[in-house]
Amino acid sequence: MIGRSSLFAKNAISTFVRNSSHGGFPGANLPFDINNRFKLTGLFIVFFGSAFGAPFLVLRHQLTKA
Repeated sequence: MIGRSSLFAKNAISTFVRNSSHGGFPGANLPFDINNRFKLTGLFIVFFGSAFGAPFLVLRHQLTKA
C-alpha cells in the first residue's frame, strides 16, 4: 500500500514538472538572473543589507528628531 502511494506521488510530481511552463531549467522561474554571479552578489548585498540596516536608520532618525 505504501509502495503504490509513493509511486503515484512520484508520477504526479513528474507530470506537474513536465507540464509546468517555467522553462525547464533551474532558475528559470526566479525574478532575477542567476547566471551573472557578480550581479547576483550585488543584489543579495543590497537586499540583505537594507533589511539589516533599516533598524539602525530608523533609530538614527528617531534620535536626531528635535
